[in-house]
Amino acid sequence: MASTWDLLIKGATFFDGSGDLPAVQDVAVREGKVVARGENLPAGHAEAVVEASGQWLMPGLLDIHTHLDLEVDVEPALPEVVRHGTTTVVVGNCSLGTSFGSQKTGDQEPIVDCFTRVENIPKAVLRKVSEKITWDNTGDYMDHFADLPLGPNVATFVPHSMLRIEVMGLEESVSRAPTEAELVEMETLLETAMQQGYMGLSTDGLPFHYLSNDPNTSKRIPTQFASFKELRRLLKVVRKYDRVWQTTPILENRLMALFYFSLTSGRLFGKPLKTSALSAMEMTAAPKSGRLFLKVARLLNTWLFKGKLHFQALGTNFRVWSDGIVSPLFEEMTATSQLIAKEYDDVEGRQKLMHDPDWVAMFRKEWMHGRTGGDFASWKTRNGFPDSLVIRDADKLIFDGAPISHWDGESMALVMARVQRFKAGDETAARSRAEQTAFEEFPAILRDDADFMLHMMRRYDKTFRFYADIANEGNKATLDYLLDDQALPGFNDSGAHITNMAFFDSNLMSLKLAKERDEATVARMVHRLTKEPATVFGLDAGSLAIGARADMVLINPKALDNWEPDQTRVLEHRDIFDHKQMVNRPKGIVASVFINGVLAWANGEAQAALGRDTLGQALRAA
Repeated sequence: MASTWDLLIKGATFFDGSGDLPAVQDVAVREGKVVARGENLPAGHAEAVVEASGQWLMPGLLDIHTHLDLEVDVEPALPEVVRHGTTTVVVGNCSLGTSFGSQKTGDQEPIVDCFTRVENIPKAVLRKVSEKITWDNTGDYMDHFADLPLGPNVATFVPHSMLRIEVMGLEESVSRAPTEAELVEMETLLETAMQQGYMGLSTDGLPFHYLSNDPNTSKRIPTQFASFKELRRLLKVVRKYDRVWQTTPILENRLMALFYFSLTSGRLFGKPLKTSALSAMEMTAAPKSGRLFLKVARLLNTWLFKGKLHFQALGTNFRVWSDGIVSPLFEEMTATSQLIAKEYDDVEGRQKLMHDPDWVAMFRKEWMHGRTGGDFASWKTRNGFPDSLVIRDADKLIFDGAPISHWDGESMALVMARVQRFKAGDETAARSRAEQTAFEEFPAILRDDADFMLHMMRRYDKTFRFYADIANEGNKATLDYLLDDQALPGFNDSGAHITNMAFFDSNLMSLKLAKERDEATVARMVHRLTKEPATVFGLDAGSLAIGARADMVLINPKALDNWEPDQTRVLEHRDIFDHKQMVNRPKGIVASVFINGVLAWANGEAQAALGRDTLGQALRAA
């Protein structure tokens, strides 16, 4: 007798993505679609049966904020997201992407120029990826996914920086305003992309996102040169199609940021604009700022403004590693951004800068700003509204890849204190010959952690690593942010900052935090990670209703209990980049992942179909 179903999952605790409480239920799949749900479905009717008693079954998870635009074309399987139960990823965020092709003209390399410092991806890696690009327009970009052995589904925004480059050229896009003809061309290209199924437009306003190639290393990426008028015109196109504006706030000017967020208003602009902004977290340096963002959203979403604004909330602690001074955090300081702007192997250039008395004075001033205790800037820092969000407190900077191995796990403050004791004559402060040698190289007088960091940079350049939790420290408030009606789980930044952070597992951590509260919270969290974002972004995903595509994940809930994400974030060499990357490798949590009804991941390993067959597809917004 021929099988009725290709696959039957039996006895799982089934969360359907609606937010309703789960029920023990069987789910049957045929030709990639859910065709039956219920109790005690006959196993004899299925070609393959998965016994899932004690496991959670839910729709495949969405990762709504990634920078996998590059990785997807060198490893379309995207195993680092699939292993976490993610079956749909969103690319083209923060105004950056590859939907217009490589856009190379002469010696200008827009992908390299824009991605290198914003997403902390080495130029050699970016050039390797750029070689894979064969398209030069948004239509061919969307179509090319059908020819890849794609793992998860991919949906994309039109990236504003690349749109400006496409119309104006890179140099012109950061040196002058567009002409009327160029604005019209941008509107036309954007409208075409909306008709092709793009989710909307992404822009960026963060003040530390710089270009990486001479002569523009002191200039920000093209989107930041756009006027309010330009954005209003482009977003009118997005609004027309009921699509989404993805953006980051203009942190330098909070009133200006509020003014720009008013673009979500249906009262002011005739129709509400769905707006997905970064971000809602408990910042270590400014714990109250995330709540202020949510209050802004709550105000703009009232009847008074008729907006549709939410802020993306990260589901885990925001731990960021630095290679020497190279991390997205230190772009915020002028002195350290000048170091980062130097070419990767320009050790001599960095050394020359770090021994320039004027640069040293600027570095010390910025490093100690708001920390001296006797000025208005310090008062603002104490009250949670600092001028800078850069973590410079040596107690919070933790070695992890130190030049002296037993510094690993220790704060810079602890090491600095021992150096000071050693310099004061206490030879017992050095615990080994290697540490003694390192201490001897420090200056005789170490006044503060600015002097300590300056020595570390001069002596070790980028060969020492450390981390800081810049937000959601201890995950004390993380769940409340994730569940807030003015927020949506996201901002994982998967695929970006490849040596600095790894939040591929953020969705799993969101489920862990929800489980620690109760089952109803788990049900709501599943909704927030599946059907809710799919609805907001206009995507056919996040549901296991009859007839839905069978993108599914089985979770071992008990494995969540003792898992600590910080212990499974590791720096691994990845052959596809020929470079190291921060990844997450939790074990035992994700039992199985199915994409389009096909087993893609099980027992901690990629299955044969992942990377061989086309499982996912380009999802087109509607």
